[in-house]
Amino acid sequence: MNTVTARQRVLSGMRPTGLLHLGHYHGVLKNWVNLQHEHECFFFVADWHALTTHYEDPRIIEQSVWDMVIDWLAAGISPGAAKMFIQSRVPEHAELHTLLSMITPLGWLERVPTYKDQQEQLKEKDLATYGFLGYPLLQSADILIYKAGLVPVGEDQVAHVELTREVARRFNHLYGREPGFEDKAENAVKKMGKKNARMFKELRRKYQEQGDDDSLSVAQALLDTQQNISIGDKERLYGYLEGSGRIILPEPQSLLTPASKMPGLDGQKMSKSYANTIALRDDPDEITQKLRTMPTDPARVRRNDPGDPDKCPVWQFHLVYSDDVTREWVQEGCRNAGIGCVECKQPIIDSVLKELKPIQERAREYENDLSTVKSIIEDGNEAAREVARDTLDDVRKAMGIAYL
Repeated sequence: MNTVTARQRVLSGMRPTGLLHLGHYHGVLKNWVNLQHEHECFFFVADWHALTTHYEDPRIIEQSVWDMVIDWLAAGISPGAAKMFIQSRVPEHAELHTLLSMITPLGWLERVPTYKDQQEQLKEKDLATYGFLGYPLLQSADILIYKAGLVPVGEDQVAHVELTREVARRFNHLYGREPGFEDKAENAVKKMGKKNARMFKELRRKYQEQGDDDSLSVAQALLDTQQNISIGDKERLYGYLEGSGRIILPEPQSLLTPASKMPGLDGQKMSKSYANTIALRDDPDEITQKLRTMPTDPARVRRNDPGDPDKCPVWQFHLVYSDDVTREWVQEGCRNAGIGCVECKQPIIDSVLKELKPIQERAREYENDLSTVKSIIEDGNEAAREVARDTLDDVRKAMGIAYL
């Protein structure tokens, strides 16, 4: 597994919260559907992460796992294009987390922004636990166990990827300097052939002496094409190129995803905690009723009162679902009292029902065939473990605990 290839591997996960809603679909799932056709994708159910905040009531987790996976499949995540698995069924996550905890300074965990934010938001829960303090490092293990190069996150999660980069950097600094590293690297360069070796050395010199990032990129691409050197030698040469030791755990990059524009029924962020959601599998009649009873601009008490779409939660739905012509109709009709709120909502109702119809049809198929869903996950568990075992072998050898 080399660094250039690692950059094409995507890792992302979701805590099992049960049935997913439109906020999940527009904020995460549509992005996953696109990514699975562009990269090697690993999507996992973060059930251990669920226990960091809901350890006192684990009974809800199992049903939530299968509900969420069904929604993934119904939304278009394909087992033929992406590997889907459950975190706790790949115990290598936990072992790497334990090993990384040996080298991670306590202060790094305490300064992660979401650590104090979640404690503040979840005051009713006792979060003074080791598991809650260490969950950002478990996230790092989730990423590093697959040597993932890209991690799709929102802006509020960038700090977690930065922590992962720092942990990987520290690990490589501590354990990448194997005895005779430079001699082994020089011998690996010779295996590239005279022309490629000369090019590699020149690119390395330009990067290290002049800070030329283009030279670094070209040299990495050159390494990726080499057929005559082993994976171990390639990893040494990536480190040699960058002036470090062997890169055992590549540093991932954040793949910033656009913030979800999907509002809740009350105009706030769509969230179960606000009771303002439309679930992907809500009955069409229930969806229609929820949308018809949405609050609107409080200034429109009567049908002939003019309103302001910018003060109305329904307008935010139009920004997601309606074309320019419909939006212009809404703006003019609302401000001039030419249309009523019921009329304004109808295009949204039609669009949401149309979007969810194929998703709900696929979901019903999976609901009636749970054995297939479990088989898909079991295959994903095994595929994920195969990759995770290889990484853990590298880590154990680097830390001197391989033994056999």
